[in-house]
Amino acid sequence: QVVESGGGSVHAGGSLRLSCVVSGMQLEYWVVGWFRQAPGKKREGVSCISGDDGTRYDAASVKDRFTISRDPAKNTVYLQMNDLGPEVAGVYYCAAVYHEATVSALCEDRLEPNHWGRGAQVTVSS
Repeated sequence: QVVESGGGSVHAGGSLRLSCVVSGMQLEYWVVGWFRQAPGKKREGVSCISGDDGTRYDAASVKDRFTISRDPAKNTVYLQMNDLGPEVAGVYYCAAVYHEATVSALCEDRLEPNHWGRGAQVTVSS
């Protein structure tokens, strides 16, 4: 299973860091990603990372502001979000798929993850 934490409310320009703990297998056996769902909009992949070799995939809209990273010793994936604006607010979900998948396939929503977290709310006030 996967469990997110770290959501919250910030002013525009602020930062947040989300955490996703993956349990049940070592992180090296997973590809893990962050997805955002804003009200009335389709879910979209934000950033994904291979738990094995750290290969990353970032959506173009967040490339310069968000950084995904992993800590295999803690079985945890992080999403550091900087310079937040109202356009990136929403519920952020962590998802994990077995390592045979690619980071792009996960983030481009071309496959169904094996596990979803319950989500973490990110609110940005202007």
